[in-house]
Amino acid sequence: MFADILHTDTFVLLTAILFIMGVLTTKFSARLGVPALVLFMMVGMLMGSDVLGIIYFDSASTAQMIGVFALVIILFEGGLQTKWSTLRPVILPSLSLATIGVVLTSGIVAVAAKLILDVDWLVAVLFGAIVGSTDAAAVFAVLKGQNIKERIGTTLEAESGSNDPMAVFLTIAMIELITVPDANVLKLIGSFFVQMGLGLLLGFLFGKLAVAALNRINLDSSGLYPIFAIAFALLTYGITAFMKGSGLLAVYVLAIMIGNAEIAYRHSIFRFSEGFAWMMQILMFVILGLLIFPSELFTWDVFSKGILISLILMLIARPIAVFLSTISMNYTKKEKLFLSWAGLKGAVPIVLATFPMLAHVEDSQLIFNVVFFVVLTSCLIQGATITNLADKLGLTGPQKATPMHSLELVSLGKAQAEMIEYEMEADAEIIGKKLLDIPFPDGALVNAIIRNDRLITPDGNTVICPGDFLYILASKKSKQPLKQLLQKKKEHRTDETIETQSSSV
Repeated sequence: MFADILHTDTFVLLTAILFIMGVLTTKFSARLGVPALVLFMMVGMLMGSDVLGIIYFDSASTAQMIGVFALVIILFEGGLQTKWSTLRPVILPSLSLATIGVVLTSGIVAVAAKLILDVDWLVAVLFGAIVGSTDAAAVFAVLKGQNIKERIGTTLEAESGSNDPMAVFLTIAMIELITVPDANVLKLIGSFFVQMGLGLLLGFLFGKLAVAALNRINLDSSGLYPIFAIAFALLTYGITAFMKGSGLLAVYVLAIMIGNAEIAYRHSIFRFSEGFAWMMQILMFVILGLLIFPSELFTWDVFSKGILISLILMLIARPIAVFLSTISMNYTKKEKLFLSWAGLKGAVPIVLATFPMLAHVEDSQLIFNVVFFVVLTSCLIQGATITNLADKLGLTGPQKATPMHSLELVSLGKAQAEMIEYEMEADAEIIGKKLLDIPFPDGALVNAIIRNDRLITPDGNTVICPGDFLYILASKKSKQPLKQLLQKKKEHRTDETIETQSSSV
């Protein structure tokens, strides 16, 4: 992989430098108004042979392998964070965008590629297929922590998590049609439904297995549970792909099932997966940056063609695909406009662009360079303006609250107990009540409350207020009745009473 690196120590040092630079870019990306993913790619390009010349890397196969591995981890983390209650109402539009929307986008871009790049029609359709889908890594990274309305954010995340199978299918199908003149089109279409069906089925089955294993197997170290969960994601992808199914879709389904189930060491699994996903995003985009040679990318030929195709994709192809694929689906014009603009491109198109290179398709290097430019402009222009656009269109909700203080949330497996974090909503029945007056189930004890960024040590006279983060030590037997108690809504509530009680705490 890194043949020119002299010895292992140098490789370790360079890896450390790349990760440190990648982490630091996340700190400054918000201040600069540039998505972190773009800065990750620029770090790779800076370290590459065309600029500083520290690392020479031109292996498309290695980049593809790292990219697919990273996508599995990123999709798994994204699926864990997806709530089934918010996903269920948007499944139909998300699937429509992930299938019909991708096909429409690919078709319109293919026409543009034929006219602008002056390539064969099959190659033009191949280019359209590569850039036709939104990217899960880019969407999850840009939307994370933003206060975009839940319905719209979930639609985008579900679309980006489920549209990769269509993009992969179209790309591989077009490569087969180009390289195998007598390829059977009907057989290729049939294989798509097989891939989707196997992805859904195996994702569901492995999800059931993973939840049961995480809850029933008592491991010696709590740190092994996140590794165990990640291993299930990789296993699910591997077996599904081996059976000619959609491994990425299977991983996303698996993650949704795990994320919405009651599992041991839940918070440890979530936090580890989040950190691991960030690490893989850094690695993936740095590697993809290394694969690019700026002297070839930033030429007038690539720049002029790339910017034209980017504008057609952002302003024509994606909006048409969104408006047509969401007809009669109860989305307003403003919501459709936002969905159109938020169709971010990222790692998936670049990884897919390595497929024609490995298959030695004609004009594959041109395709790769233009695809990279399209991704770069999408991240720079769309990624940097998504939040502002949502605010101007009135599609932002309440600012997401997160506690400034944190407690180590662990499941005490051998003690059959778990520390639970819960944010209190304003209409909960226990709002305004003292802890001693709340009928907590046996085995549940409130250990700490975070209110207005202050850590409160509770006693019996402490009153529960809206927005409080409760940290409750609960036995496994008490978890279900505790959940019912916390989620129970208040029929009649007077804000004055709550405010009066809150001020007395």
